[in-house]
Amino acid sequence: MTRVFSGIKPTGHLTLGNYLGAMRRWAEVDQHRSDALFCVVDLHALTVDHDPARVLRLSRQAATLLLASGLDPELCTVFLQSHVDEHTRLSYLLECVATDGEMRRMIQYKEKAPRERERGGSVRLSLLTYPVLMAADILAYGADEVPVGEDQTQHVELTRDLAVRFNQRYGHTFVVPRATPPEVAARVMNLQDPTSKMGKSDDSGPGIVYLLDEPDVVRKKVMRAVTDSGRDVEYDREARPGVANLLEILGACTGGDPEALAADYDSYGALKKDTAEAVVEVLRPVRERHRELCADPSYAEGVLRRGAEKARAMARPTVDAACRAIGLMPAVSEPAPDPAP
Repeated sequence: MTRVFSGIKPTGHLTLGNYLGAMRRWAEVDQHRSDALFCVVDLHALTVDHDPARVLRLSRQAATLLLASGLDPELCTVFLQSHVDEHTRLSYLLECVATDGEMRRMIQYKEKAPRERERGGSVRLSLLTYPVLMAADILAYGADEVPVGEDQTQHVELTRDLAVRFNQRYGHTFVVPRATPPEVAARVMNLQDPTSKMGKSDDSGPGIVYLLDEPDVVRKKVMRAVTDSGRDVEYDREARPGVANLLEILGACTGGDPEALAADYDSYGALKKDTAEAVVEVLRPVRERHRELCADPSYAEGVLRRGAEKARAMARPTVDAACRAIGLMPAVSEPAPDPAP
């Protein structure tokens, strides 16, 4: 069976973009057709200045929302990255295969490092090297496919390069994965800036629909979405990004084709109203299930504990094999105690 791995970073409250671009597909498609692992990659949240209490809170919330979105622990493995030590063990081995030039060419580093400097902060080494940790996340499990958005495909390409390089130098150890971007709504854009992704780390709340927003808040945000000059409703990502974003969101929520949907509207107001209602309805079951899970936190905790145990057992043979291949001595096991006379 095909093995799938994907993760979500707890750097902010999860958004409509996270759901339409990734989480819904994980629940409706990936967990049913594959041996799937889904991970809250909490170690990646430490690459910039952060509030430890907030990271902890958002990690719990993200895990609960993954379950609320429809992930079934009977069908897939759900866990926290930091609960499986094999991620960091393998990350260092891959750092010994990656190059400085590769890291500095990563788009997210080139974008985030200047922002950190502009804010007067220091750029953490982990911001430079975290794509290697992401590669370890994937390679530890022998994943065949990595469902990611467009902004993460460069990291999957790096993962492929590191796997091939390691295999060539030290012997075949890793499966070489491939990125599988979603076909529709791969990138849901910010409602106030439709040329930028709807990112959970962004502070511009009016342009972001969060999964736990109340229905009236969702409606208000969508109705205030930035559109384009002119009055005709046309699907043109380049010339009319605001309208195109609304059509893509509506299409993702209803299963319609954005270009075909444009023909149904002769005003921006009607398009916004229908899009707002479609978003409210698609998020309704997620919010309701989240409320139920929060009433019984022991359930999610148990899922994460069992998921980490299963993930650890899956990753350890590959990571141990990588250690042997690169030249590290296996750990010497303690001898079993003599049985009592």
